[in-house]
Amino acid sequence: MNPVLLLTVSSFSKKQVYFVLATLVVIVSLPVMAVFALGQSTLSILSFGFGSSESDGLYQGAVSTTDLYEYGNCTYWAALLRQQVGKPIPNTWGNANTWALNALLGGYQIDHTPTPTAIMQTTAGKLGHVAYVESVDPITGAWTISEMNVKGFDIVDTQTLSASDAKNFSFIHDKASQATQLPTNALSGVNP
Repeated sequence: MNPVLLLTVSSFSKKQVYFVLATLVVIVSLPVMAVFALGQSTLSILSFGFGSSESDGLYQGAVSTTDLYEYGNCTYWAALLRQQVGKPIPNTWGNANTWALNALLGGYQIDHTPTPTAIMQTTAGKLGHVAYVESVDPITGAWTISEMNVKGFDIVDTQTLSASDAKNFSFIHDKASQATQLPTNALSGVNP
């Protein structure tokens, strides 16, 4: 006789059956509890599909095949936006903290004045940071940047900074028509 057939529910006590069922419920519920532990933003993405992730700032656009910076990082985002406005930059500038120097060496204009389509750069932090200047208010001088990987990997956000904050950052513009001198503190920017 087959030994599996000998093991039937009737050969177990009620206590054993309840224990096995309770164990199965716990095992099945573990992944559900793990998802809830990830937080509300993850739950909203999972419950409503990826369309709701736009409000969370997750980048949903196409991946560029010509932007060779690491996807999801600030360098990828700044290079992608420059590419989209027809002002591509080289894929060889490295980490954000080396962009101003490499841009200068490549003939780009560097200063402390934000202008639309410029790249804001700072050497603050381990690898520095870059962002794309979306706009500059002509009256107040406040400037708005679009950036990636500040609030989390692959998350895009915007922030507006005051005119006086510009002195703390380098701005990479288009290629200069003539040699440009590097501002005294162009490579020593700090986050506000």
